[in-house]
Amino acid sequence: MERYRTRPAQYGPRRDRPGSSLPPQMGRATGDGAVRRPRPQRRPGAVRRPVPESAPAAGGMPNPRLTGLGSGLFCAVVMFLLGGVCALLFGASLTAYGVLFLPVCVLTAVWVRRGDLMTAPVVVPIAFAVGLLPVADSDGGVAGRLMGLVTALATQAGWLYGGTLIAGLIVIVRRIRLVRLRRAAGARPPV
Repeated sequence: MERYRTRPAQYGPRRDRPGSSLPPQMGRATGDGAVRRPRPQRRPGAVRRPVPESAPAAGGMPNPRLTGLGSGLFCAVVMFLLGGVCALLFGASLTAYGVLFLPVCVLTAVWVRRGDLMTAPVVVPIAFAVGLLPVADSDGGVAGRLMGLVTALATQAGWLYGGTLIAGLIVIVRRIRLVRLRRAAGARPPV
């Protein structure tokens, strides 16, 4: 049985030939026999600029950077715990739950990393619904729990929309700052 080659042959100009339009590979001989040395990665005297958000604040608030999944898990777990606390301490007060929801929205939007900014306004409403599970009224059974959850979501829509709006505004402001920083770095002449 014949076996055919599955990988195509690699044709094209060779880098180590004198008539090639591509530069020779690092550390290999050029067409005249000289060995090309790799150049240094950064120029001597070049100053490295620190990234502003990655530096930890000394003595300040923690500044973690959560991925999209991490921010969703953080928000959902915290809201579920706060829902349990509201059910135990405040007699399942939906107003207390809504008030506690707002700082969690702010923290989620501030702590999500730059690449996953747009996930914060998405995970916040999901976490609101997850946290309502211990707080929502139920007459018993799955159907009663589901009806209590739907009722709580309908009556507490103001808190839900407010928290989502806060998270969205924080994410938009962070995104605008990020775009401006990138543009300023691109317009800056090389050092």
